Amino acid sequence: MKFFYAPATCALASRIALEEAGAPYEAVKLSFRDGDQRKPEYLAVNPKGRVPALVTERGVLTETPAILLYVAQTFPGANLAPLDDPFALAQAQAFNSYLCSTVHVAHAHRMRGKRWVDDEAAIAAMQKKVPQSVGECFALIERDMLAGPWVIGERYSICDPYLFTLSQWLEGDGVDRTRFPKLAEHTRRIKERPAVQRALAGEV
Repeated sequence: MKFFYAPATCALASRIALEEAGAPYEAVKLSFRDGDQRKPEYLAVNPKGRVPALVTERGVLTETPAILLYVAQTFPGANLAPLDDPFALAQAQAFNSYLCSTVHVAHAHRMRGKRWVDDEAAIAAMQKKVPQSVGECFALIERDMLAGPWVIGERYSICDPYLFTLSQWLEGDGVDRTRFPKLAEHTRRIKERPAVQRALAGEV
């Protein structure tokens, strides 16, 4: 498999899952600063012009929740999802969908406002709202969605690298991490995992 990523993006979650699974893959680094994601070579792989993208023998997969589930199902021995329990798996997918559709979008309002509006005042207003909107997302996660010690309880899953990845942006979004003790413990535990350390080392 070939895995396209850019440092400091949500692609880290999928890379952690690949490392956890022991999956054979080639990592291809894109530079957002150089606009690699908009070059014809990459658009031929992923017309969305975003990361991550995972090239498999059956075709290209995009979107973090899809890639995470694909890795979990392709490498069941890694035990990255409750594949034997449809309801629990749906709950895990619901969590990852929330990260993708709500938390990541709230964060993107700080850096990608032009996706939604052109007016500079509107963009500034969106940016001003980010500490509140992202903070509210993580308050909900802390209170109601992070079972502890891992997202779905005692079992590490594809939810954990995704939460870890997005939580790395809290400071930049103006959110005080000390508000979330369960998240802090989650971050501490996940950083101890060898697969996470390998994935982080590959970010440079």
